Amino acid sequence: MLVSKASGRYAKALLELAEEQNVLEQTLEDVLFIKETIDGSRDLLIALKSPVIKPEKKVAILEEIFGDEVGELVHKFITLIARKNRQSMIDEIANSFIEVYNDHVGIIEAKVSVANKLTDEQLDKVKSRLAEVTGKKIQIVEYVDEDLRGGMAIKIADTVIDGTVKHKLEQLEDVFLSSAME
Repeated sequence: MLVSKASGRYAKALLELAEEQNVLEQTLEDVLFIKETIDGSRDLLIALKSPVIKPEKKVAILEEIFGDEVGELVHKFITLIARKNRQSMIDEIANSFIEVYNDHVGIIEAKVSVANKLTDEQLDKVKSRLAEVTGKKIQIVEYVDEDLRGGMAIKIADTVIDGTVKHKLEQLEDVFLSSAME
């Protein structure tokens, strides 16, 4: 877990610098761009993590892809990471930054699992109800799992609210099995 701790420290440092320089939202956009780019290119991720590719080549790759696409702070930050030979951590740092940013501005992530994709109206209702209950801004990540048959399961941090038909059927089955055993 040393890598996770290090990525968290880099992310916190970047957040503090961005806030200090009044470019927090721009930095978030840049980090999201980096994350989307890396998530969208398995080859890039493999190249950055490869022990075979020389660090100088990794620096050149990062400079080529992100050099003109990100703001000055993030560009300098990427350069720093490259100088410290931490290019392989850039995806972890991006993920950590998003977590630190969300915590900083009071956004919590709710993972919503449903059998069928929700409409925008349904998502808005779920989001507003969760915001009302938690008192925080909600960012929803929707997962479609047809095995659920209906209803929804919501996970926020360590709390799971399972209102799926599949879960209800499993509970019913447990009741029937336990009463049959008696």
